[in-house]
Amino acid sequence: MPVWLFDLDNTLHDASPHIFPHINRSMVAYICQHLGVNEDEATRLRQHYWQRYGATLLGLMRHHAIDPNHFLRHTHDFPDLRPMLVFERALKAMLGRLPGRKIVFSNAPGRYSEAVLEMTGIRRCFDAVYSVERIGFQPKPAVAGFRHLLRSERLHAQRCIMVEDALPNLRTAKRLGMKTVWVSAATRQAAWVDVRLASILDLPRHLARL
Repeated sequence: MPVWLFDLDNTLHDASPHIFPHINRSMVAYICQHLGVNEDEATRLRQHYWQRYGATLLGLMRHHAIDPNHFLRHTHDFPDLRPMLVFERALKAMLGRLPGRKIVFSNAPGRYSEAVLEMTGIRRCFDAVYSVERIGFQPKPAVAGFRHLLRSERLHAQRCIMVEDALPNLRTAKRLGMKTVWVSAATRQAAWVDVRLASILDLPRHLARL
């Protein structure tokens, strides 16, 4: 039986309309306050570290000695998360049709990840949630986070199917020997993608290709 590794943001739900803008504003404000830079420079650093490391957090840890727990607590604070969530109502039923274990593997912090899963009604579909804290602040696409999860769950990469919206993360998964599913409306092709889906709800129809 396969083991499914699901990304969270923009894979299991659509974070782009409300959640990502809120996080981005919070990160810029945090960088302004704690690094003493203006908003333009804070925005540049946020984007630069995200592009270089896959997560703004990692750049701030490496280059500015930022406390990761403090950063995550302040940048993923949602006084009213529920109305910001955008997700497919058929998501729970779709997950129930997939054979094998299911694990969430996200660069987001644990408290936020658990809240999203509970509010979308799919928490019980997953055996485990690997947040950025749980993988030792080694966010995707770094291979160390993948290996931490595989060791902890006693898994062989060849058994796993990674479902993601971010191509760099899928590249690492493929190099480790995983099958890969890219959730994206884009039409481009990537050699390390086995299946591309415009909607995650289409996943059960492509099982034969995985």
